[in-house]
Amino acid sequence: MQKRALIIGATGIVGGNLAEHLLTLDDWHVTGLSRGRSALREGVESVTADLTSAESVSEALNGQHFSHVFFTAWARQATEKENIRVNGAMVRHVLDALGPTGKLEHAALVTGLKHYLGPFEAYGKGKVPLTPFREEQGRQDVDNFYYEQEDKVFEAAKKYGLGWSVHRPHTIIGFALGNAMNMGVTLAVYATLCKETGAPFVFPGSSAQWNSLTDMTDARLLARHLEWASTSPNARNEDFNVVNGDVFRWNWMWSQLAEYFGIEAAPFDGETRPLESRMQDAPRLWAEIAARFGLIEANVEKLASWWHTDADLGRPMEVLTDMTKSRKAGFLDYQSTPDSFFELFEKLKAAKVIPG
Repeated sequence: MQKRALIIGATGIVGGNLAEHLLTLDDWHVTGLSRGRSALREGVESVTADLTSAESVSEALNGQHFSHVFFTAWARQATEKENIRVNGAMVRHVLDALGPTGKLEHAALVTGLKHYLGPFEAYGKGKVPLTPFREEQGRQDVDNFYYEQEDKVFEAAKKYGLGWSVHRPHTIIGFALGNAMNMGVTLAVYATLCKETGAPFVFPGSSAQWNSLTDMTDARLLARHLEWASTSPNARNEDFNVVNGDVFRWNWMWSQLAEYFGIEAAPFDGETRPLESRMQDAPRLWAEIAARFGLIEANVEKLASWWHTDADLGRPMEVLTDMTKSRKAGFLDYQSTPDSFFELFEKLKAAKVIPG
C-alpha cells in the first residue's frame, strides 16, 4: 500500500531533501505543510497552516489522512522558555489533528546534538557528556525545547498507538535557500566574498573546533535515515544519532574548502573571529557580486546564516557522534563529508546561487 507522508517544514534543508528522496520511491505520496512563503518541490502536494495555531492546523488537516509525519521545522524564539512553549505546541497541534484519524502509523522528529550540548543560551553549561555522544547518555539538566518536542511525540504515541523515531544530526550540509541553519551555503558565500574582494579566508571559530575531531550530516543521508527509521521494525520507538560516518578536523577541512574556491586559507592564530561581527559590508558586496555574475539572489541575508555557523564553529568543546546504534539496527549508509561540501558547491554554481 502507498505510504502517505506529511513533512512539516518541507521547504527547509531537511524537509526539502526528505521530500526529494521520498519522491524517488514508488510507494510514497508526499505532502508538505508550511506557512506558504516558499515554493515546494515539484511533485509535493501543499498544505498551508500556521503551526503555532491549533485551529489553523486542525482546519488545514481536516479530512486528510497520513501514515507518516516528519517534523523537520522549528521556530526560533528570543529565549529557550519561549522556544519550549512555541515549538512544543507546534508538534502537539499536528499530532492532535492527525492522531484521532487512526491512520497515522509513525511520527519522526528531527532535533540535533544540542540534545547533549544544551540550547544556544546555555551552550555547554550543563555537564556535557564525553565524546563521542551516545544515545544512552540522555538529557542535560537544562531547559531545552528538543526535550519538550520529544515529550509531545511520546505522549501522542502512547495516546494514539503510534510508532516514533527521534533523529539527532550534527551540522547539516545540503541544498536549501533561506534556511536559518545552513553552514554549507554560508561558507560558500563567505568564500566567494573572500575570493571576489581579496579578503583573507579566516576560520571564524574556536581553537577547540579547529583542533578537535568532529563530524557532519549530509541532508541526503539524513533523508534516507528518516525513511529507513519510519519503516524499519528495528528502528521503531528509538532515538538515533545520524552523521555521515567519517571524521575530520577543521584545521584540515578549512584548507580543502579554500582550495576548492581557489583561495588561500589564512593561518589560524587561536583567536575566535565570528562571522556575524565581520559581515557588516556583506549585503552591499554580495549585491554587487550578484549583479556582476547574474546570480539568482542578491540579498545575502537570504543565503547566509552567520550566527548559526558562528555557534557551531565557536563551540568550546569537542563535538563528535557515535553511530553504533543505527549500524546495529541496520542503517549502514556512509557519506564523505568533503564530497558533501563539494557536491553542494557544484549545485550552488549550477543554480547560479554563487559564481560558477
